[in-house]
Amino acid sequence: YPTWKRTLMRQAREAQTKRFCKAQAIQRRLEEIEVTFRVLEQQGIKLEKLLRDEDGTPADKKTQWMNQLLYLVQKKNSLMSEESDLMITVQELKLEEQQWQLDQKLRCYMNREESLKTPEDRAAEQEILVQLLEVVNKRNVLIHIQEEKRLSEL
Repeated sequence: YPTWKRTLMRQAREAQTKRFCKAQAIQRRLEEIEVTFRVLEQQGIKLEKLLRDEDGTPADKKTQWMNQLLYLVQKKNSLMSEESDLMITVQELKLEEQQWQLDQKLRCYMNREESLKTPEDRAAEQEILVQLLEVVNKRNVLIHIQEEKRLSEL
């Protein structure tokens, strides 16, 4: 292989490895969030029981429990937002991978001499271009969703 081809192949492998590592990190974080959700849920249940059975409990204690409950709700909402962001990132990674694979297929067809291409080759090339456009549009939608989410949080 010529040097430029080896460089492209190495860069493609590095990008693929980077996507894989990022996906693993996201999966670990999603699992951590799930565990934290369960812990928060249990703490919330305990606080709700305390608030329901508050006979003779001083007002400052009730206020403390309410504040703790509100904190748990805020924490849960924050985690839900993070989980949503991570799910969008997972979709982006899948689309990046899909786009990379389509690019590779398209390169194979485009590297062929035009005079040697069969009608099936040209049709396949067109189909890949259509699929590539769909992937790019899906990625664009995800970016738009993230931007709207970011603006709504301001």
